Amino acid sequence: MTIFSAGSPPSAALRAAVGEIDIYLFDQLLKGAFDSVRTVLDAGYGSGRNLVPFLRSGYEVFGVDRDERAIGRVRQMAAELAPALSEDNFQVGEVDALPYGDEQMDSVISSAVLHFAADEQHFDAMLNEMWRVLRPGSLFFARLATSIGIEARLPSSSPSRYRLPDGSERFLMDEAGLLARTESLGAKLAEPIKTTNVQNLRAMTTWCLRKRT
Repeated sequence: MTIFSAGSPPSAALRAAVGEIDIYLFDQLLKGAFDSVRTVLDAGYGSGRNLVPFLRSGYEVFGVDRDERAIGRVRQMAAELAPALSEDNFQVGEVDALPYGDEQMDSVISSAVLHFAADEQHFDAMLNEMWRVLRPGSLFFARLATSIGIEARLPSSSPSRYRLPDGSERFLMDEAGLLARTESLGAKLAEPIKTTNVQNLRAMTTWCLRKRT
């Protein structure tokens, strides 16, 4: 497949190929983390920006989001890119009550979802549901706001909800909390936890886990 062509801006060509995918999820694709995956669940798909490369590549893609306005857009996009998929693969629902059986998915994507938890109990409820539907050996990818690296700018220790310097309100987990949950799930880190400090306005962390076989 030719991505770049003469006279076409590289950015436009990449967008056409992979959409507005989270760059850290794109990194996992480049590393081959999804090469052996067939079923992908985007839990909290929003605009569906992370689904484009999976839809184009013939994956069995599923999605759940609480926003009823999003489902029409995502179903239309799926109909154009993967017309064989059932529109019922994309549903309105809550991440802490997923409409799937145990161990049904080869991978779960949680991009900018967990930091909208109301509290620590809600965070764990969402996490445990996403983990429940994963098959042994499968991949969990999460991108979420955390307190890692900006602790000095927060009024108290996390996990808790905070008003961040960028004006947004988020539930922030800390590194110890992520590692404790990795252990309690019986998971292993697919790679070290990585955090980007956005000029001390917020910190965004990539948390990739493998479910043990």
